[in-house]
Formats: sequence, structure tokens, C-alpha cells
Amino acid sequence: MLLARFVTSAPGDPVTEEAANPPHVPLSVLDLAPVPTGSSPGDALRATIDLARHAERLGFRRFWVAEHHNMPGVASSAPPVLVGEIAAATSSIRVGSGGVMLPNHASLIVAEQFGMLEALHPGRIDLGIGRAPGTDQATAAALGHRGPDDFPRQLTELLGFFTGEWPAGHPYATVRAVPGQGSAPAMWLLGSSGYSAQVAGLLGLPFAFAHHFMPANTLPALALYRETFRPSATLDRPYAMVAAGVICAQTDERAQWLAGPSALSFVRLRSGRPGTLPSPEEAASYPYTDAERAMVAERQSSQLIGSPGTVRRGMAGLAAATRADELMITTMVFDPADRLRSLDLVAETALRPVA
Repeated sequence: MLLARFVTSAPGDPVTEEAANPPHVPLSVLDLAPVPTGSSPGDALRATIDLARHAERLGFRRFWVAEHHNMPGVASSAPPVLVGEIAAATSSIRVGSGGVMLPNHASLIVAEQFGMLEALHPGRIDLGIGRAPGTDQATAAALGHRGPDDFPRQLTELLGFFTGEWPAGHPYATVRAVPGQGSAPAMWLLGSSGYSAQVAGLLGLPFAFAHHFMPANTLPALALYRETFRPSATLDRPYAMVAAGVICAQTDERAQWLAGPSALSFVRLRSGRPGTLPSPEEAASYPYTDAERAMVAERQSSQLIGSPGTVRRGMAGLAAATRADELMITTMVFDPADRLRSLDLVAETALRPVA
């Protein structure tokens, strides 16, 4: 892993000056509304709304939800609906999608949905756009996924519906997104490779990279984004956010215990057996093969799992290595109470000044 040496640290490692005083970057939260075994999607969605309220109280900058389909352990299949509920339940934190998978939707519908959200909650809505289906091939077909090759045209249309600016003779020039045009949300491009990084740079848009999903591509993609960036009406300089998996507990051992369900869920997803999020006890008793253990070890090498000190060092290393303008954390644990506590500990260690 390109970033493993930057984001991991062993218990008892000496605390360097950088780790004790990490670069101060804003922190945000990404959530997938995980569905624990024995729970329901409704319970998961309510837990996500509770988490958003908690993140707001703690001082996190933004709270995003992702789009996934045909995954029993993930309830966030309709970001616009969930964004609206979260925005209504909070008052100041920015709320958005991380992201809406544009090839699954008509650009006009996305413009109207997020234009409506921005009209209802002015100055608080983020529209993060991705181009992957967020699901398997059969479900992508059921969604009418248009494929990545159509993404540039769709993105051009989406921007046109928000700005009202179209190339001469464009067939949609007379179509107005209401709401949408005149009430555009803050727009981001999301990515896990260099393609979206370059598009974001050329359009002068902020860029969010899925380090938690594709850590090997993090540094090359961010370099491409900065190299290709052109100032725009949105930004005069690049703005990059890096999303990382974080599980924080009072001790490293406790955090590793809480990370078991996410690891087992990942193994099952990769083997074509997605399910609800297992308990730590189920994860601990699972008979991992050597290949599965290696898969988990590789995945966790780029995650920040541990005590407040361990996570603080990891966040410092990640911020320094990527030169991120903002970090976004995502926490997949079985018990919603442990997710709230993890957020508490991250806030205490990273959002509070060092005495």
C-alpha cells in the first residue's frame, strides 16, 4: 500500500511532534447507514440521523451519505431522501451525497432533487457526484446505469441545468430545472482513480478521493488533480478531501475488536455473499482462510483503527502525506453506540486544541 507507512502506527510508538500536533484540517463524516444483523433498514437510517446530529454538536464540518444498491448491510440507497431528512434534523452542518452515482440517474432529476434541497436548506447542501454504479452488474442494469462512457455528457447536462448555460443549439437549452437553476448546491466530484481527479481539476471543482476504498490510487490521483486544476468561478485553487476508514476506541485492542464486523462484511462482499453487518462475536469466531486473512490485513493497513493516540498519529500522517484540505471519516461498526463513541473520541483528539 502506498500510504500504509503514513497511516499506521503500532501501540507504544513514540509520539512525534507532527503526531502530537497534526496539521489542522477540517473533519467531516461519511456514513452508509450500516444495517447490523438483527436490526432493520429503518433502524439503520434513524441511527444515521442520530449520528449526523451528534457530528453537528461535535463540530464536524459536513455529513455525507453514500449511494449503494442491493446490499443488505447498507441502507443508504437514496441519498436525496436521506439528505433531506438529515438536513431537517440539523441546523448548521453541511449535508450532502458522497455520492450520487450520476449514470444511475437522469441529470435533470438530480438537478431538481438537489436544487430543491438547496432551496429548502440554503447554503448547507453538497452534491458529490460519482460515476460507478455502486452495485453489481445485474442491479446496475435494473437501475438503467448508462455506463462510464456517458459520464462526460451527463455531467455537462447537470452543470447546464444548474447554471442555465448551454452550447448553442443544445437540445436541452429550453429546459429549466425548477428548483435547480438559481439554487445550485456546492458540487464535488468523487473518485477512486485518476479519471475523476482530472475531470475535477479541468472543471475547477473540489475533489473527494475514496482512500478508504482504493488507497493505492490516493497519491497519484491527488497529484493528477492538482496538476490539471484550472481556476474557476467555484475555486481559485485546488481543494482536496480524503475519505478514510476510522474506528476509534479507548484502547487499540477494543478498536480491533470493533473492526471485526467490517472486516468480515468485506470478505463476504468480495466473495459474492453480501449480508447485514455481523456482530463482533460472529466476526471473531469466523474461520478465516489464509487468503481471507491476507485480504483483511491489506484492507486494514490503510484504515485508522485504534486508541485516540493511534488514530491521531494516523490522521496526522494521512493529512501530511496527501496534503488534504479536509479529511472525511467513515466508521463501520456493529453497535450504533460504538459509532457515536468513536466519533466522540475522534473529536476529542483531533478537533480540540492540544494543551
